Amino acid sequence: MTLAVFELFARAASAHELRPAFLELRQTGPETYDVLFKVPGGGENLRLALYAELPGDCVKISEPRTTFVENAFTERWSVRRPGGLGGGTIRIAGLAETATDVLVRLQTLDGRSQVIRLTPDRPSFVVEPTPSRWRVATTYSRLGVDHILRGVDHLLFVFGLMLIVPDRWMLLKTITSFTVAHSLTLGVATLGYVSAPVEPVEAAIALSILFLGPEIIRHQRGESSLTIRNPWMVAFVFGLMHGLGFASGMNTVGIPRAEIPVALLCFNVGVEAGQLGFVALILLMARAFRAVPIRWPRLVELMPAYAVGSMGAFWAIQRTAMIFGQFR
Repeated sequence: MTLAVFELFARAASAHELRPAFLELRQTGPETYDVLFKVPGGGENLRLALYAELPGDCVKISEPRTTFVENAFTERWSVRRPGGLGGGTIRIAGLAETATDVLVRLQTLDGRSQVIRLTPDRPSFVVEPTPSRWRVATTYSRLGVDHILRGVDHLLFVFGLMLIVPDRWMLLKTITSFTVAHSLTLGVATLGYVSAPVEPVEAAIALSILFLGPEIIRHQRGESSLTIRNPWMVAFVFGLMHGLGFASGMNTVGIPRAEIPVALLCFNVGVEAGQLGFVALILLMARAFRAVPIRWPRLVELMPAYAVGSMGAFWAIQRTAMIFGQFR
């Protein structure tokens, strides 16, 4: 089981969660729209090569205005299309060559919103003439599932906790504590009460993974520590930092106030669904491997601890170097 799990993580060991881009089209008249396109920066004031392509018969009625704030490029302009955007195709050029997503929101004059998540496999969509109110909920739920499943650092932290927790009841308590903690900071950060730069938060998340390595070794040796006795407490403390990591993606999108309650709830539901699915998969794999009558060498038993610690150290060094690289 250990080899199979860490092959999965190793493929993404140098991976870095990309924040989603965001395209908003706000209808201002029967045929006119204000357009906002927010694209994450790539460091050193570099812009990801993503470009919004609206239906061919759209006409610009104002020139794009570009600003660079918090490592993101924001473009604003206005367009007109005869009969409105309904039935037209919107495409993100360059998306197929990236590893990020684009969240698209179209708000009509009557207040209805169509929210679509575009991916490298699906870089375009057709505008619905009458947007469904359920579209917002399903889009943010899927975004939450995708965020946790692609967030290998978050999953590795959960995996490390599972190697320390002795029984199912304590595991439930620990995972619940982690969930409550990251839900709290995700909520307050999305509402704007707390903010933190992305790079230090990601470095702190890496340090939380590095911290678990020695704790797993102590657990295997039969030793005790605060983490081993009360893993739920450690899960809560570090969960607060992981919540800020989740919030970095949501803050890039810039959710309108009216949609924040639904977006937060559905995003959290998606995150928890993905997280619980991962926990269930690991438990099933562990049960399957225990059924195999093989006596594993001591080196194999120690591998999880050293792998968790090594990956945590690698990410910590990598992300700390990125922080100091910004001050050169």
